[in-house]
Amino acid sequence: MKDLDLLGPFAWGEPCGSAQLKATAEDFQVDEVLDIPLSGQGEHLWLWVEKRLLNTEEAARRLAKAAGVSLRQISYAGLKDRQALTRQWFSIQLPGKSDPDFSAAEAEDLRILDIQRHSRKLQRGAHAANGFRIRLTELNADHSALEERLQRIAAQGVPNYFGLQRFGENGNNLLGALDYAQRKELPIQRNLRSRLLSTGRSAIFNRVLAQRVQEQTWNIAQVGDVLAFSGSRSFFLAGAEECQDPRLAQLDVHPTGPLWGEGELVSQGQPQTQELAVAALWPALCTWLERANLKQERRILRLPVRDLSWTFPAADCLQVQFVLPPGCFATVVLREMVELLSVTEAVQACEF
Repeated sequence: MKDLDLLGPFAWGEPCGSAQLKATAEDFQVDEVLDIPLSGQGEHLWLWVEKRLLNTEEAARRLAKAAGVSLRQISYAGLKDRQALTRQWFSIQLPGKSDPDFSAAEAEDLRILDIQRHSRKLQRGAHAANGFRIRLTELNADHSALEERLQRIAAQGVPNYFGLQRFGENGNNLLGALDYAQRKELPIQRNLRSRLLSTGRSAIFNRVLAQRVQEQTWNIAQVGDVLAFSGSRSFFLAGAEECQDPRLAQLDVHPTGPLWGEGELVSQGQPQTQELAVAALWPALCTWLERANLKQERRILRLPVRDLSWTFPAADCLQVQFVLPPGCFATVVLREMVELLSVTEAVQACEF
């Protein structure tokens, strides 16, 4: 299964060159951005954890074991990449208990940087954003062309594709979802079921977005589009007046595409016709998603790349920093810059 089948066309032309991604864990650093003020008291213990070459679920298991609690008492906002150096929050429900000794959980690959109490647990998707600091090595690209591309990305964003990580190695997650859809069955294992359902929705969304990129309408509003703010789940329908909203040019408001589920599409006109045409390519998959009790949701088609900055520490090295909304993939930003020679983590779905 080719990458183009899983993602789609580039927005700003072919990549400016090539580079190595994730030569070391330190080359790909992620910091969770949380805007929740912690009260300092309550039955939930919040931990600011640094992980190196360790995924979120394994870190949660180690924290649970050290605290002497069930894994279900551990909460986190989102999954972070294994092949990286990441920092994120976890919370543990400890009603009436003192702070545990976490020394058994700590090692070279896991360090606890801060501990605070709070009255509520950390909810999935509660983080405001993710900050990335990425070093691309073995860079083979014209620096002036790359500078121009970076400036365009900063000013206009990139298509908000789900990254290849979502689809698994060689697209195996998508193949698994299609297989279950054809058999009209759901996986019994909860984690597998969740992963395959997410993969199915992602494939439909990416195909809709790919068509909009091909038509150069992914970053403009059309009458009948459903518009949304960055990082918001609320949306509104675009009429002629909304299509002229100045916040579109400011990258605060964006057209959206469908995350498939039961219920009617909220889009209208040409956008709805296009979305239904894509859904018709995968009738069994759409029916499967609907019968899994997933509701129709929306995702922004355009990804704003906030606070983008870059340096060239050496002629063959590019270092970039930027901030993305939750659930978005850094690799879809990088692919608009250079061809990535190695994406070492493409097996597990990883939603930042």
